[in-house]
Amino acid sequence: MAGQKKLLRALAGETQDVPPIWMMRQAGRYLPEYRATRAEAGDFLSLCYNPELAAEVTLQPIRRYGFDAAILFADILLIPQALGADLWFVTGEGPRLSTITTEGDFAKLGPVSDIHETLNPIYETVRILSRALPAETTLIGFAGAPWTVATYMIAGRGTPDQGPAHALREENTALFEALLARITEATIEYLSKQIEAGAEVVKIFDSWAGSLKGEAFQKYALEPCRQITAALKERHPGIPVIGFPREAGDKYVGFAKATGVDCVALDNSVDPAWAAAHVQADGCVQGNLASRHMVTGGQELVDETRRIVEAFRNGPHIFNLGHGITPDADPANVQLMIDTVRSS
Repeated sequence: MAGQKKLLRALAGETQDVPPIWMMRQAGRYLPEYRATRAEAGDFLSLCYNPELAAEVTLQPIRRYGFDAAILFADILLIPQALGADLWFVTGEGPRLSTITTEGDFAKLGPVSDIHETLNPIYETVRILSRALPAETTLIGFAGAPWTVATYMIAGRGTPDQGPAHALREENTALFEALLARITEATIEYLSKQIEAGAEVVKIFDSWAGSLKGEAFQKYALEPCRQITAALKERHPGIPVIGFPREAGDKYVGFAKATGVDCVALDNSVDPAWAAAHVQADGCVQGNLASRHMVTGGQELVDETRRIVEAFRNGPHIFNLGHGITPDADPANVQLMIDTVRSS
């Protein structure tokens, strides 16, 4: 493995003296160069669908910080749009979608075979990045997990408790499961195309997994992730998959074995020492510094970074935040984090 990229070595199960580092939302509004490129694009969706500019913002944090991985700049809600949902963003409030709450709404969605017409610019971004990234930098593709994407499609927006999706799940289980199955199938095709275009790793973001309890977590978070991972590994043997069932709590334990993912990304609500004993025992883990440290910085950032590195030192680890970096983060604190990890 000596010649392999650091991130791929961690995903293959290698324990390294210095863990590879990248950050969720590392291409984002905290960077002045990102804000300039987004202004050039006109709006967020125009930036996502402009391969040259999307590649540019993906490369910006690599140039500035030398992260070990770049993650494709896109959005988890491009899949609903590709399936035929209306999607727009309200400044300061976030995404809005046409809702899927009845069989009639579901019938208006297009077939999975049609999604690539919308998503072809994303694959072109991946192709540009696979040529432009430094030789040592791993390219990560991604998609939202079916449950998380469904919560937006059902409510038409983000909600604090995913209440509309839970209500549909209980009141019309057949419709809910049909929607989840359509998203699952589309996600397999979308990630497969990203891999064909040059993505070396893919990540499945289940941002709202934590609101699924008991058997519902098994059926609607774990099982779709397992299906996607199995299909991708059958088509693309050796492709590593990172799963992120955010706020899964004790359900992080055994998640890798149950789904087949090569790495479990951890949010910052779980203690690193606990996660090292119970989750890292099954393989690579990723995480899990609280993103607030990118705002506040200082000695607390240094101490917490060192604590996480030390906790995961005896197994495969990818250093990351427990959630995406926020727009109010100080770019200098990102450099402090990287310097601390690489000197710990």
